[in-house]
Amino acid sequence: MQSVSGIRKVAFLGDYLPRKCGIATFTTDLRCAMAAEFPAMQCLVVPVNDLAEGYDYPAEVRFEIAEQDLPSYLRAADFLNITDVDVICLEHEFGIFGGPAGSHVLALLRELRMPIITTLHTVLREPNPEQRRVMRDLIQLSTRLVVMSERGREFLRNIHQAPETKIDLIPHGIPDMPFADPNYFKDEFNVAGKQVLLTFGLLSPNKGIEFALRALPDIIREFPKVVYIVLGQTHPHLLREEGEVYRLSLERLAKDLGVQKHAVFFNRFVEVEELMRFIGAADIYLTPYLTEAQITSGTLAYAFGAGNAVVSTPYWHAAELLTAQRGKLVPFRDARAIAAATVELLRDEPLRHTMRKNAYKLGRDMVWSRVAQLYGKSFAQARLEHSFVGRKSSPIKTLDEQPGQLPQLKLDHLFRMSDSTGIFQHASFTVPNFAEGYCTDDNARALVLALMLQKLGHGSPRLATQAAAYAAFLNHAFDRGRGRFRNFMSFDRHWLEEVGSEDCQ
Repeated sequence: MQSVSGIRKVAFLGDYLPRKCGIATFTTDLRCAMAAEFPAMQCLVVPVNDLAEGYDYPAEVRFEIAEQDLPSYLRAADFLNITDVDVICLEHEFGIFGGPAGSHVLALLRELRMPIITTLHTVLREPNPEQRRVMRDLIQLSTRLVVMSERGREFLRNIHQAPETKIDLIPHGIPDMPFADPNYFKDEFNVAGKQVLLTFGLLSPNKGIEFALRALPDIIREFPKVVYIVLGQTHPHLLREEGEVYRLSLERLAKDLGVQKHAVFFNRFVEVEELMRFIGAADIYLTPYLTEAQITSGTLAYAFGAGNAVVSTPYWHAAELLTAQRGKLVPFRDARAIAAATVELLRDEPLRHTMRKNAYKLGRDMVWSRVAQLYGKSFAQARLEHSFVGRKSSPIKTLDEQPGQLPQLKLDHLFRMSDSTGIFQHASFTVPNFAEGYCTDDNARALVLALMLQKLGHGSPRLATQAAAYAAFLNHAFDRGRGRFRNFMSFDRHWLEEVGSEDCQ
């Protein structure tokens, strides 16, 4: 297919590879599929950055948005309007945009002059008031809404009052992979002759992998050659907040259960081609999520569409896909049920093969080339329906139209003025003045600031480390014999007075 009527240029707005998250992978795959299916269409990308330094993006990225910086959303709107983009394809997830409930993106959408097709990766059944408001405005600003499951369409209609005529159901895209015997791929991973269980995706506690590990002893008793592969690095946000605490807890659990020889952890983010070889080697795919509130799962779509037999907890997307002998559903947080379902499928090869074939057949409608065609139809319909009513005819804004905004939070100077002892008392321009040393009241203020930032969601491992230094300074400053704080300390860590002034008490 060469083109979509009247559409020459499309901009995809959302996370984008090499950022490591599910939305980034989806946006990249969709953009590549659209470019391949419609070669006459120019497909550019405007990604959202969660890091100040951004990412090493490919050439199709033409503008970047800083997640927490509202003015950058408005500049992106100006860029898109001036560039004469015909259609915007927004990949929406509350957590990837700045502002309360991701509301910054609404400021961008209100300025756009072209139709907006919004793919909703999350549709909440019980949104909080802020999320409900954002969803209401998002529905109003979008020309078409794309969901990936019937449950998502139901929630949009019944909970968020979206018009039925505005909603398109398009499945999560998957690579086109031949239906193959898992034994074909096992040699590559040194698991030939073994039963292979697989879970993949960015690691985080909601994935429930600990329950799959607890199921292993019962599985191993009947199938002593079984191997459980956990593929994927720790989610970057979790890694920044607490390091590898969750992964290490899983590895300790495997050792405590005595299954460490049957559990393999691959701590890396794999490209699609390698991922599909891992999926190809799996006899059973395990997806033991802890709660039902998962309207779409890209990892499930990939494994299911490739023809894996799947054992899953009944989160919304799984409950919808794994019917009519296309998989096995087990209760949440139930290791024994996971073990029983897995053992049943490993015992019964005809049943497992039937499930694989049923899943693969349905998955033919989920391959990216087919999904791209459906998005093309949605784009064309959006362009047909689009009206300029209520939209600005020009991206040019006078000063009184610009909203007053606080600048983006930067902690560079705080960290520059701090060391392992505490915060320095004075600076010479922008560098610490060592001659003035430290004082107690400044470290108290720095600790209050650090704790407030953590409470407001701006915490980081570096800030937590510095907060500990401020607290340690205050603890050392307190003279328990006198019941008072000392105040001034020299750079070489000697107190300059025995009793501090009143402003540090």
